[in-house]
Amino acid sequence: MSGTLYLLPTVISEETLTSVIPTEVREKARQIDHFLVEAAKTARHYLKDLEHPKPIASLSIVEIGHEPDPAKIDAWLEPLREGFDMAIVSESGCPGVADPGAQIVARVQAEGGRVVPLVGPSSLLLTLMASGLDGQHFRFTGYLPIADAERREALLTLERESARGETILFIETPYRNRTMLESLLETLRPDTRLCVAQDVTGKNESIRTKTIEAWRRATEEERELLKVPTVFAFLAAPQKAAAKGKSASRPSARQPRGEKMGEDSRARTGGHREEGRSARSGAFRKNRTR
Repeated sequence: MSGTLYLLPTVISEETLTSVIPTEVREKARQIDHFLVEAAKTARHYLKDLEHPKPIASLSIVEIGHEPDPAKIDAWLEPLREGFDMAIVSESGCPGVADPGAQIVARVQAEGGRVVPLVGPSSLLLTLMASGLDGQHFRFTGYLPIADAERREALLTLERESARGETILFIETPYRNRTMLESLLETLRPDTRLCVAQDVTGKNESIRTKTIEAWRRATEEERELLKVPTVFAFLAAPQKAAAKGKSASRPSARQPRGEKMGEDSRARTGGHREEGRSARSGAFRKNRTR
């Protein structure tokens, strides 16, 4: 492959183009004529905003959707093999991160092609930066289950794992973010720290971190959320080993200090996805967040 595949970020909030997309990135985008995009309509609008010098209708803009068909990747990459540069463009944020693009990048990497990630906004990384939570050890889990019992089990499992020193990040749709917040406040321990981020980089940006106890004490107005996609992140406080009976505050001679007792027997749920949804879900296709 003699062409270069660029990963071209897009804005995650309206009217932020010049503040979040560097000049060099905008200039590079204007030099490319072949685009693989999550949604053609959004991509055309974005390329127009970037002031691409050629008529938008003359550009090669191929819609790959939010779950690209692996059988079509070879055909999509033909311009790259012919020496033309190409760019992947998602609807919001950075391609390949909670967005389509990874499969295409993997094919180019496997064939020894050149892949260049361009600089742009990621609501996940920006939330982590501003949260005050552990930025050395973290995990993004996409969407959590919708069903109450499954969501609760997922949160309990993730909280236990977070207590080992790992920040958990996930996303939720505009119409379910309040339900998710209520579920978090009902399920997590009082000393777990929770960050709620909305409209990151936008004029209504809000990134707030409080303990669950503090969130519970907050007024209804303080807990009100905008109807926009939301990033949630939490970090559980390290928990002391549980003990038995009257020895609860002091380990016995047979129990080494720090050994866990009465480990919760619930099955580990690992990554959780709602049926028909993934980390690349359509909630972000109409409401920019990533």
